[in-house]
Amino acid sequence: MNQKNIFLNRLSDLQEKLGSNHIGSALLVYSRDILYYTGTAQPGFLGVTPDDYTLYVKSGKNFVLNDVFIDLSKIIEERKLANVYEQYFSKLKNKKIGLELDILSAIDFMEYQRIFKGFEFINISSKILMQRSIKDPYEIEQIRKAGLANKKGYEAACAALRPGISELELSAAVEHAHRLAGHEGSFFFRMHDFFMSMGPIGSGESLKNTSGVLYSLTGTGQSASVPIGPSKRIIKKSDTVIIDIPCHINGYHIDQTRSFVAGKAQPETKECYKALKLISDHLIHEIIRPGISCKSIYEAGISKAKETDFYDAFLKFSNGKKSILAGHGVGIEVNEPPVIFAHNDQKIAQNNIIAVELHMMDNKAGVLKLEDTIHVGKDGNKILTISPRHLFESG
Repeated sequence: MNQKNIFLNRLSDLQEKLGSNHIGSALLVYSRDILYYTGTAQPGFLGVTPDDYTLYVKSGKNFVLNDVFIDLSKIIEERKLANVYEQYFSKLKNKKIGLELDILSAIDFMEYQRIFKGFEFINISSKILMQRSIKDPYEIEQIRKAGLANKKGYEAACAALRPGISELELSAAVEHAHRLAGHEGSFFFRMHDFFMSMGPIGSGESLKNTSGVLYSLTGTGQSASVPIGPSKRIIKKSDTVIIDIPCHINGYHIDQTRSFVAGKAQPETKECYKALKLISDHLIHEIIRPGISCKSIYEAGISKAKETDFYDAFLKFSNGKKSILAGHGVGIEVNEPPVIFAHNDQKIAQNNIIAVELHMMDNKAGVLKLEDTIHVGKDGNKILTISPRHLFESG
């Protein structure tokens, strides 16, 4: 299937969802959603009805004409929402309109209320995200390419890691390798006011400090301004080091975490990591399959951890609580549905792309993490994060 057909099929699927839910139209403004349906992330408005669509471009039309995989006659240059309303929505008889209400600001919503008088606003974000969670071959190929770039960062970390290097220096080495391999230099999260440093890294005792920005093992940052990611802390001999840096290639992310030791690992650290990998392998190769619920995957991880000597350390944070998250979807954004957490009954589907994200926090072994992005297939799962999965020791 050529790329134009891929994008037209995506629009057709959205149109079918609108029609089957008796929604007369949709107006999309979020760059990642417009990218998914048209092939461009230039600012604009995408109007969709059950039998039509038009992309209104605010600026950068020359870029758009080269980017998109839709009919060029469906592209109009227009900056004002009021004009878009008059041209595309004003004559519609069905006054139900689907919006991305999860990312729409209050002031924009008030503007929509003023312009779209008499319309009923329907939140269709979950329908868009559910559609996006099933990846087509083109998307899987882009994520595979991101895995190749991510491996370059892993190799750079192995070459640079040593006692005496700072977290920031190590992060810069990884990011440099990622960029040279094609990483686009940014990450996307569907979250209001979210911020993250380019290269999340943590080491030693600082790994026990979990930032509220992203409740994960992502480092403490350099200042209160961005309290996440690498600090200027000097990595000491025998410190465990966690590198959790996604890559973003051609619009698609891959998420990977690997654990390292500066020097030689202590016996307890090796045993703890062995248990962590055992649980990860169990979930990836024996548990995760189309039709299983996210909740059941999480419970299977907990159950497997009880068979090891490190159950108390599994998914533990420094406050004594265990994480209720064990993974998440990956695609146009780093974090997408399906989300593997303790209370989610959503079922896994074939061609979901999922990051299985697990960690240990133990007083003797230190803090360790293993995260792999997998392609869920009918006949088994494929790991797309191709970097070696063992505990790396710098010697």
